[in-house]
This record gives sequence, structure tokens and C-alpha cells, in this order.
Amino acid sequence: MEKAKVAASQPVSVELDEGREYWWCACGRSQTQPFCDGSHQGTGINPLGFKADKSGKAWLCMCKQTKTPPYCDGSHASLEE
Repeated sequence: MEKAKVAASQPVSVELDEGREYWWCACGRSQTQPFCDGSHQGTGINPLGFKADKSGKAWLCMCKQTKTPPYCDGSHASLEE
């Protein structure tokens, strides 16, 4: 299995709709970050499906190192440059 690629060093703010299913890119290769576009094929890394528990703004992880996927937990602050 390949290692996840850091898509960005900061989280991204997105508007989510309560009850809607989303697919968060876990591999970092998607061109439609933070959501999956199928670029993970062959990496051994699968996207994370989740349903928004409420409508509104959410900060989704872009460094792919979060311990609370798909949400940012601040792990980007400890990334090496």
C-alpha cells in the first residue's frame, strides 16, 4: 500500500448538507480535493464515506494525517516542511 500524499498543508472549509453522503479523499491524489475522484485506484488507499450530521461549514483535512478523518484535528501543524 502506498502512503497518503499531502494534498495541502491547511484544512479546507466546505459547506455540508445534513444527511448527504460524501466521499473524502484519503490518498491525497484527487483533483477534486477534499473529495474523491477515483485517483486512489491502485494505491491500496480507499476514500472514506461519511454522512454529514448537520448542515453548515466543516473543516476537512487536506494533509491526510488527521486522527479524526475526514475532519481536521490540527495534525498539519506538525508536518515537516
